[in-house]
Amino acid sequence: MATPDYYEVLGVARDATPEEIKRAYRKLARQLHPDVNPDQQTQDRFKAVTAAYEVLSDPEKRQMYDLGGDPRGGNGFGAGAFGFGDIMDAFFGPQSRGPRSRVRRGQDALIRLTVNLEESTFGADRDITVDTAVVCGTCTGTGTAPGTTVVECTMCHGHGEVQSVQRSFLGQVMTSRPCPQCGGYGSLIPHPCPECSGDGRVRTRRTLTVKVPPGVDTGTRIQLTGEGEVGPGGGPAADLFVEIVEAPHEIFTRHGDDLHCTVAVPMTAAALGTSVELATLDGTQTVELHAGTQPGHVITLRGLGVRHLRGSGRGDLHVHVDVRVPTGLDERQRTLLRELADLREEERPELVGKENQGLFSRLRDAFSGR
Repeated sequence: MATPDYYEVLGVARDATPEEIKRAYRKLARQLHPDVNPDQQTQDRFKAVTAAYEVLSDPEKRQMYDLGGDPRGGNGFGAGAFGFGDIMDAFFGPQSRGPRSRVRRGQDALIRLTVNLEESTFGADRDITVDTAVVCGTCTGTGTAPGTTVVECTMCHGHGEVQSVQRSFLGQVMTSRPCPQCGGYGSLIPHPCPECSGDGRVRTRRTLTVKVPPGVDTGTRIQLTGEGEVGPGGGPAADLFVEIVEAPHEIFTRHGDDLHCTVAVPMTAAALGTSVELATLDGTQTVELHAGTQPGHVITLRGLGVRHLRGSGRGDLHVHVDVRVPTGLDERQRTLLRELADLREEERPELVGKENQGLFSRLRDAFSGR
């Protein structure tokens, strides 16, 4: 079947710009869309217009079409077809790419390292064990058995690619392809190294020391340059990335570089005032609770949080006070509490007025229309 004239189908000149092609297609699509004109003849023309636009709106397909091919037919030119590179070979001769190198860089690797809060705060040196590829000690990366070397490929004669001649609408076309015998390397390994089987590297287990900087958090990645796997053929080593995972602490909760903890205080101690010995990351600290400390009160200890990863200084430690109401009172304790309630005239609960409410209570009432 002859290839249609896509320019004529869209009604544009052969030197039409992409914008002119787009405008022409949109105009025709609105006129010929099946929702507007459902008859079969109109639908067939709509398909032809769409096919023309698919070719002419794609720079590479349009160039193929202008050279005489139909990009919509398989890979451009039907049976025995040629790609765009083959067309360029036909005009300018085969483009030699040269043999591939057996030496390539290795792939980067990622491992996870779990640290505790103390290590996140102050930093630490941690040893990790990794299984990775290193240069083969038997062949030192060449991939050949001791006493042997690579030999030139007899099919491509060291070029790494072979050429073939095919006939097309352009006449005879000479194309280049990677050599099937050597895989494009231009050389063969007749006697591979028995240790690495010709890869030039072997896997081994080794121990590395990772310097964990102060201030890391879950998700922080540490890059160890050149500590990843060695590439094929003994190529350059890649990088190893260590992703930090911070383990939960039994006392402290971390938010950014600030730490939070909760101290449970008896009701009587909160009323009378007391001091609490708190074990922090910097040693034991004495926290003073003033008489009348209320539930939910927060005491901030400056500079006792986690060190900042970037920049100097540290976050803060926030101590939340949880006042515990006594339960399981005996008769003597009940009597004393009743006497205290009588003295303070607190026998009955009172409705708190808005002037004594906290900020959040007032905001809640405002939004509810009270």
